[in-house]
Amino acid sequence: MSRARRSLDWGFPRWRGYGAAREAAKVRICDRHGCEEPGDCPAPKAPNSRERWYFCQKHAAEYNAQWDYFAGLEAAEREARARAERRESAGYAEAAHYGWAGSGDGTRSADEMRALEALGLAPDADFEAIKKAYRARAKDVHPDVKPGDAEAARQFQLIQTAYEVLRAAEQRRTWRG
Repeated sequence: MSRARRSLDWGFPRWRGYGAAREAAKVRICDRHGCEEPGDCPAPKAPNSRERWYFCQKHAAEYNAQWDYFAGLEAAEREARARAERRESAGYAEAAHYGWAGSGDGTRSADEMRALEALGLAPDADFEAIKKAYRARAKDVHPDVKPGDAEAARQFQLIQTAYEVLRAAEQRRTWRG
């Protein structure tokens, strides 16, 4: 009596590759005439239709660039749908203020934001404005201008530290290219 051979799919480790299934995988080809790429991006054939075209990414982007969701609707129905879309997505706009950082566009660290605040600048100030503000503030509170004033010395140290933080950040940005 001969023994049946065991499949290689049992136990650990698997002895055949994880992507190597025995049956052929079905690949849908892009519905654009002449394209041989896989069609894995569904696109509706008509508004409110369940029928779909299946395009590759390039042709799906081309098709969607000219898509009008409200095509073929009367003005009243178009406005009603637009209002419903705004109402349904209002929650996303409402939560926009829960972003990661306070002000700024996210390109500056918290230390940089504090340094800009110390210099009295907006979060999107460029480095030329930073240099100008630093020089103007340093002239006002420099220890040579106000000898013996402890508050002026503390302010000068604060703006000098702020400028060093911003200068180092600017150098990192320019070195990265």
